[in-house]
Amino acid sequence: METRVAVMSIIVEDPDSVEPLNTILHENGKYIIGRMGIPYHKRKICIISIALDAPQNTISALAGMIGNLKGISVKTAYSSVISKD
Repeated sequence: METRVAVMSIIVEDPDSVEPLNTILHENGKYIIGRMGIPYHKRKICIISIALDAPQNTISALAGMIGNLKGISVKTAYSSVISKD
């Protein structure tokens, strides 16, 4: 299986979407290298960065699922690091 390293940036504007977001991330935990969440109380949002090592189609599907949640924005940056595991 060929995997890529990527970073996913997520901005949560709707607190009601936090639980479904965490469920999605938990279900894909085997691909997550690390996660950092920063609550920005002044703007009432949360900024989350996720480092991933997964097949490209898995990363794309994950971004699509997250992006479909209400009040959530997501962008993904891919590295050129590709591994064959």
